[in-house]
Amino acid sequence: MRKLLTGVALASLASLSFASFAWADIKLGATVSETGPASFLGDPEAKTLKLMVEQINASGGIKGEKIKLFLYDDGGDPNKARTFATRLVEDDGVVAIIGGTTTGTSMSVMPVVEDAKIPFISLAGAIEIIDPVRPNTFKTPHTDRMACEKIFDDMKKRGYTKIGMLSGTDGFGASMRAQCLAVAPNYGITILADENYGPKDADMTPQLTNIRGKSDIQAVLSPGFGQGPAIVTRNYAQLGITLPLYQSHGVASNGFIELAGAKASEGVRLPGTALLVGELLADNDPQKPVVMAYKTAFEKATGTPVSTFGGYAHDALRIFVDAVSRSKSTKPADIRDAIEKTSGLVGTTGTVTMSPKDHLGLDLGSFRMLEIKNGGWVLVK
Repeated sequence: MRKLLTGVALASLASLSFASFAWADIKLGATVSETGPASFLGDPEAKTLKLMVEQINASGGIKGEKIKLFLYDDGGDPNKARTFATRLVEDDGVVAIIGGTTTGTSMSVMPVVEDAKIPFISLAGAIEIIDPVRPNTFKTPHTDRMACEKIFDDMKKRGYTKIGMLSGTDGFGASMRAQCLAVAPNYGITILADENYGPKDADMTPQLTNIRGKSDIQAVLSPGFGQGPAIVTRNYAQLGITLPLYQSHGVASNGFIELAGAKASEGVRLPGTALLVGELLADNDPQKPVVMAYKTAFEKATGTPVSTFGGYAHDALRIFVDAVSRSKSTKPADIRDAIEKTSGLVGTTGTVTMSPKDHLGLDLGSFRMLEIKNGGWVLVK
């Protein structure tokens, strides 16, 4: 466990685990999309939560008490997610909930937790989850607005000012499209083509052909998650389009490269977390020991590559453990207050410092611009 929780931010938690006083078992709830269309996100999240809870408990728990995890698979269905959130609150009696793999499932859980006053740490990307700030809702992934800003900053540095955009109509894709449209003028970016595709579309060549027809376009951005961005990337290569292609952090995983194909995805850029390039981080980077400890533990336990999305669950559980260790009780209200006071907690996504006005706690500097080279990830300087 000490290897898993390497890093100054959680070093103190090991000693807190063996405090002389004790609470009742700490009931933690989770609803994630372990199966269904978002399983490539939810499966590593579920595996991470189970792995970390098992190892935390094996090392003594928190202040001598074990975490009891109630984990449900909502299959990516917002209605199921809301039902499971209600069950977690009313039947299981949890003190906090982690989950909401997608924007849709997160948004469906939020009314339940806000009504019950149970702290909720979402694992989804849309800015609407934490803007406006709601008392009991927090999240770990960078927002879609931050992704737009990171991408446009890179475009600006490379001299791209006129772009095309091809967005998914799912909750995340639609939200990121709206955020990109809003912030583009701040970076001198003009969007000359604005196309979209549906969740079940299997061919995006018509939309890409329309984009290619705009002679002034210098680069293309594809906000979305799931299979859609991989299809866009394959069709892009099939059409022989040579313009730079940017994807979102919604596909920041090795699974995207496998689905799109290493050849087709060569040169694709996107904002991601340090987790995908842990070995390339400088030795004095504060995230490196945390990232490498999680990567090593996850890959040893599961036999599968580490995922950005599992990293979101990793950070959510670290935030919860850190908050409970500082809380005066395990009452949801006290844990909520402690989460909001999280400060300097190093995770796989960045260093988290929250406040009453910020329930994410990450800045743009914690985003890394990545590029796919030879079937793997490299840092863009």
